[in-house]
Amino acid sequence: MPSQPGKTLETFPNPAAHRDYQIHMEIPEFTCLCPKTGQPDFAVLTLDYIADKLCVELKSLKLYIWSFREEGHFHEDVTNRILDDLVKAVKPRYMRLTARFYVRGGIFTNVVAEHRKKGWKPAPRVELAEFQSQSNTRG
Repeated sequence: MPSQPGKTLETFPNPAAHRDYQIHMEIPEFTCLCPKTGQPDFAVLTLDYIADKLCVELKSLKLYIWSFREEGHFHEDVTNRILDDLVKAVKPRYMRLTARFYVRGGIFTNVVAEHRKKGWKPAPRVELAEFQSQSNTRG
C-alpha cells in the first residue's frame, strides 16, 4: 500500500546523546493552503536541532509534512504548530524551524520559531579555520 500523509512523528534513540551536535534538515517542498483564498502556499522549511535523548525519524517527518498539503494555515500558525509538534515528539535541547514562503502578492514571508530546553546552555562556539571547497581532482 502506498504511503499516506499522517500526523504521527516517530523517533529513535540519539546515537550520541553524550554531546551536543547539530542536525540540519532542508525540506524544499512544503505545501499548505491559504486559509483566505484556498490557493496553495509553498515554502522551504529548514529544521535545525540539537537532540537530547531522541531524534526524529525521516519517513515519519516526510509523511507529517505532507499532511499539511490540504489544510489551510496562516504562515505564522503553521510554522509554530510544526515546531510545537516536533518539540513534543523529540524533546530536543534546542530546535529552530525556519519557514521561507514563496512570494504571494509581491510579499515573501519568512517565519523563524525556536525552542530551548529549560536549563540547557550551549557550549561556547569554537571558531575553526575555513577552507575553500575543492573539487575531487587535483590539478
